[in-house]
Amino acid sequence: MEAYLNSVIKRFQSYKALGESTFNQLKDGDLLWQYNQQSNSIAIIVQHMAGNMLSRWTDFLNTDGEKEWRNRDTEFESIITTRQELLAKWNKGWDCLFNALNSITEADWQKTVYIRNEPHSVVDAINRQLAHYPYHVGQIVLIGKMLAADWTPLSIPKGKSDDFNAEKFNK
Repeated sequence: MEAYLNSVIKRFQSYKALGESTFNQLKDGDLLWQYNQQSNSIAIIVQHMAGNMLSRWTDFLNTDGEKEWRNRDTEFESIITTRQELLAKWNKGWDCLFNALNSITEADWQKTVYIRNEPHSVVDAINRQLAHYPYHVGQIVLIGKMLAADWTPLSIPKGKSDDFNAEKFNK
Protein backbone atom coordinates (compact mmCIF):
# COMPACT_ATOMS: atom_id res chain seq x y z
CA MET A 1 0.00 0.00 0.00
CA GLU A 2 3.00 2.27 0.42
CA ALA A 3 3.56 2.30 -3.35
CA TYR A 4 -0.09 3.19 -3.93
CA LEU A 5 0.03 6.00 -1.37
CA ASN A 6 3.23 7.41 -2.85
CA SER A 7 1.65 7.31 -6.30
CA VAL A 8 -1.49 9.07 -5.08
CA ILE A 9 0.53 11.80 -3.37
CA LYS A 10 2.56 12.31 -6.54
CA ARG A 11 -0.64 12.60 -8.64
CA PHE A 12 -2.20 15.10 -6.23
CA GLN A 13 1.03 17.13 -6.22
CA SER A 14 0.99 17.23 -10.03
CA TYR A 15 -2.60 18.56 -10.12
CA LYS A 16 -1.79 21.16 -7.47
CA ALA A 17 1.17 22.28 -9.59
CA LEU A 18 -1.02 22.54 -12.73
CA GLY A 19 -3.40 24.84 -10.90
CA GLU A 20 -0.56 26.99 -9.59
CA SER A 21 1.09 27.18 -13.01
CA THR A 22 -2.22 28.47 -14.32
CA PHE A 23 -2.58 31.07 -11.55
CA ASN A 24 0.94 32.29 -12.32
CA GLN A 25 0.02 33.03 -15.94
CA LEU A 26 -3.00 35.15 -15.09
CA LYS A 27 -3.65 38.69 -13.96
CA ASP A 28 -5.38 39.11 -10.62
CA GLY A 29 -8.68 40.08 -12.24
CA ASP A 30 -8.63 36.96 -14.42
CA LEU A 31 -8.99 34.82 -11.30
CA LEU A 32 -12.41 36.39 -10.67
CA TRP A 33 -13.71 36.32 -14.26
CA GLN A 34 -16.93 34.43 -15.00
CA TYR A 35 -18.21 33.65 -18.48
CA ASN A 36 -21.78 34.15 -17.24
CA GLN A 37 -23.76 33.94 -13.98
CA GLN A 38 -24.15 30.17 -14.29
CA SER A 39 -20.43 29.56 -14.68
CA ASN A 40 -17.73 29.56 -12.03
CA SER A 41 -14.67 31.76 -11.84
CA ILE A 42 -11.32 30.25 -10.94
CA ALA A 43 -11.78 31.80 -7.48
CA ILE A 44 -15.12 30.03 -7.03
CA ILE A 45 -13.65 26.71 -8.18
CA VAL A 46 -10.83 27.17 -5.64
CA GLN A 47 -13.38 27.94 -2.89
CA HIS A 48 -15.25 24.75 -3.72
CA MET A 49 -12.12 22.63 -3.90
CA ALA A 50 -10.84 24.00 -0.58
CA GLY A 51 -14.21 23.48 1.09
CA ASN A 52 -14.36 19.92 -0.21
CA MET A 53 -10.78 19.20 0.84
CA LEU A 54 -11.27 20.53 4.35
CA SER A 55 -14.48 18.55 4.74
CA ARG A 56 -13.17 15.30 3.27
CA TRP A 57 -9.67 15.27 4.77
CA THR A 58 -10.23 16.71 8.26
CA ASP A 59 -10.28 13.67 10.56
CA PHE A 60 -10.41 11.60 7.36
CA LEU A 61 -10.36 8.17 8.96
CA ASN A 62 -12.76 8.81 11.83
CA THR A 63 -15.61 11.14 10.82
CA ASP A 64 -17.90 11.41 7.82
CA GLY A 65 -16.26 13.34 4.97
CA GLU A 66 -19.28 15.64 4.70
CA LYS A 67 -18.77 17.69 7.86
CA GLU A 68 -21.70 19.40 9.58
CA TRP A 69 -19.81 22.71 9.52
CA ARG A 70 -19.41 22.70 5.74
CA ASN A 71 -21.69 25.03 3.80
CA ARG A 72 -21.23 23.78 0.25
CA ASP A 73 -23.64 26.30 -1.26
CA THR A 74 -21.52 29.26 -0.16
CA GLU A 75 -18.54 27.72 -1.94
CA PHE A 76 -20.23 28.76 -5.18
CA GLU A 77 -20.63 32.43 -4.24
CA SER A 78 -18.09 35.12 -5.13
CA ILE A 79 -16.33 35.47 -1.79
CA ILE A 80 -12.64 35.52 -2.72
CA THR A 81 -11.64 38.97 -3.96
CA THR A 82 -7.82 38.83 -4.13
CA ARG A 83 -5.04 36.55 -5.34
CA GLN A 84 -3.77 36.33 -1.75
CA GLU A 85 -7.14 35.05 -0.50
CA LEU A 86 -7.29 32.56 -3.36
CA LEU A 87 -3.81 31.21 -2.62
CA ALA A 88 -4.50 31.02 1.12
CA LYS A 89 -7.66 28.93 0.55
CA TRP A 90 -5.93 26.80 -2.10
CA ASN A 91 -2.98 26.03 0.17
CA LYS A 92 -5.15 25.40 3.25
CA GLY A 93 -7.13 22.76 1.35
CA TRP A 94 -4.09 21.05 -0.12
CA ASP A 95 -2.25 21.13 3.23
CA CYS A 96 -5.21 19.37 4.86
CA LEU A 97 -5.21 16.72 2.11
CA PHE A 98 -1.46 16.04 2.27
CA ASN A 99 -1.44 15.97 6.09
CA ALA A 100 -4.22 13.38 6.04
CA LEU A 101 -2.52 11.24 3.41
CA ASN A 102 0.81 11.39 5.21
CA SER A 103 -0.82 10.25 8.45
CA ILE A 104 -2.21 6.99 7.04
CA THR A 105 -0.67 3.93 8.71
CA GLU A 106 -0.63 0.32 7.55
CA ALA A 107 -3.49 -0.54 9.93
CA ASP A 108 -5.64 2.27 8.49
CA TRP A 109 -6.04 0.57 5.11
CA GLN A 110 -8.58 -1.83 6.64
CA LYS A 111 -10.85 0.94 7.91
CA THR A 112 -14.15 2.06 6.42
CA VAL A 113 -14.43 5.75 5.55
CA TYR A 114 -17.81 7.44 5.20
CA ILE A 115 -18.69 10.22 2.78
CA ARG A 116 -22.27 11.46 3.08
CA ASN A 117 -22.98 8.35 5.15
CA GLU A 118 -21.88 6.10 2.27
CA PRO A 119 -19.19 3.53 3.22
CA HIS A 120 -15.92 3.48 1.28
CA SER A 121 -12.69 1.58 1.62
CA VAL A 122 -9.79 3.94 2.29
CA VAL A 123 -8.56 3.33 -1.26
CA ASP A 124 -11.99 4.10 -2.72
CA ALA A 125 -12.34 7.28 -0.65
CA ILE A 126 -8.94 8.46 -1.89
CA ASN A 127 -9.75 7.50 -5.49
CA ARG A 128 -13.04 9.41 -5.27
CA GLN A 129 -11.10 12.59 -4.52
CA LEU A 130 -8.40 11.73 -7.05
CA ALA A 131 -11.15 11.81 -9.67
CA HIS A 132 -12.85 14.94 -8.30
CA TYR A 133 -9.94 17.39 -7.99
CA PRO A 134 -8.44 16.87 -11.48
CA TYR A 135 -11.90 17.58 -12.91
CA HIS A 136 -11.80 21.02 -11.29
CA VAL A 137 -8.12 21.63 -12.05
CA GLY A 138 -8.98 20.99 -15.70
CA GLN A 139 -11.65 23.68 -15.45
CA ILE A 140 -9.10 26.07 -13.94
CA VAL A 141 -6.62 25.35 -16.75
CA LEU A 142 -9.27 25.78 -19.46
CA ILE A 143 -10.36 29.15 -18.06
CA GLY A 144 -6.71 30.14 -17.76
CA LYS A 145 -6.00 29.24 -21.39
CA MET A 146 -8.95 31.37 -22.49
CA LEU A 147 -7.82 34.40 -20.49
CA ALA A 148 -4.03 34.40 -20.56
CA ALA A 149 -2.59 36.95 -22.93
CA ASP A 150 0.37 34.72 -23.78
CA TRP A 151 -0.36 31.18 -22.58
CA THR A 152 2.60 28.91 -21.93
CA PRO A 153 1.50 25.28 -22.34
CA LEU A 154 1.58 23.13 -19.21
CA SER A 155 2.29 19.97 -21.17
CA ILE A 156 3.64 19.20 -24.64
CA PRO A 157 2.82 22.19 -26.91
CA LYS A 158 0.69 21.61 -30.00
CA GLY A 159 2.77 20.39 -32.93
CA LYS A 160 5.75 19.55 -30.70
CA SER A 161 5.15 15.88 -29.88
CA ASP A 162 7.91 14.65 -32.17
CA ASP A 163 10.39 17.15 -30.71
CA PHE A 164 9.40 16.12 -27.19
CA ASN A 165 9.73 12.41 -27.96
CA ALA A 166 13.08 12.91 -29.71
CA GLU A 167 14.44 14.76 -26.69
CA LYS A 168 12.84 12.44 -24.12
CA PHE A 169 13.92 9.24 -25.80
CA ASN A 170 17.12 10.53 -27.42
CA LYS A 171 15.94 9.55 -30.89
